[in-house]
Amino acid sequence: MAGRPYSILVILSLLLLVTFSDVTKVYGLAKLRPSDCKPKCTYRCSATHHKKPCMFYCLKCCAKCLCVPPGTYGNKQVCPCYNNWKTQSGGPKCP
Repeated sequence: MAGRPYSILVILSLLLLVTFSDVTKVYGLAKLRPSDCKPKCTYRCSATHHKKPCMFYCLKCCAKCLCVPPGTYGNKQVCPCYNNWKTQSGGPKCP
């Protein structure tokens, strides 16, 4: 009887760990490897008519931040580095 609460605690802890690790992967919070940048940026830039500059800046931002926001537009808040990197004039550097 004494070991039962401990085993339930271990199982619940593992369940929480798995749940939150999946959330970070889905929302782009997990650090990417540099080799993951090209496929992520290809998708990120797939909806624009300006693919070449989009890919250039997305790859540059991904290399620095190791994060690309999900989707083809917006959602930058999930990658603070990507979101906060600005041009000299104060505009967003990353697509």
